[in-house]
Amino acid sequence: MKAVPDLPNHPKPLGPYSHCVVANGLVFVSAQAPIRPGGKAGEWAAPDIAGQTRQCLTNIASILEELGLALTSVVKTTVFLVDPADFQAMNEAYKEFFPEEPPARSPAKLGIANPGLKVAIEAIAVYEPKMEE
Repeated sequence: MKAVPDLPNHPKPLGPYSHCVVANGLVFVSAQAPIRPGGKAGEWAAPDIAGQTRQCLTNIASILEELGLALTSVVKTTVFLVDPADFQAMNEAYKEFFPEEPPARSPAKLGIANPGLKVAIEAIAVYEPKMEE
């Protein structure tokens, strides 16, 4: 079974894709750019890799929260870097979001060019929403 959830608190996608798809007990979150809520394409949340990494992961957390999940549900991420030399600084910011039992992760080179963009991050999470009490 596949579903594309409505995310009323998240900005609409900038192209023909869904921010996330739920299928077979997993949530597939599209690569998130470092754009703050209400921001426009190219308006990056920070000029540096650490700030951009934090915003990408904050955006993923926001999507998961709308589904009743948290970052602890993430089982796999792919970090797309424009410049592989940014890996260490990205890694330091990334650790803030996954201090224990981090998900599996793969680095990759970002295949699109956009001035100022340094990173985008996608995630796969287990879909186990918190039950309301």
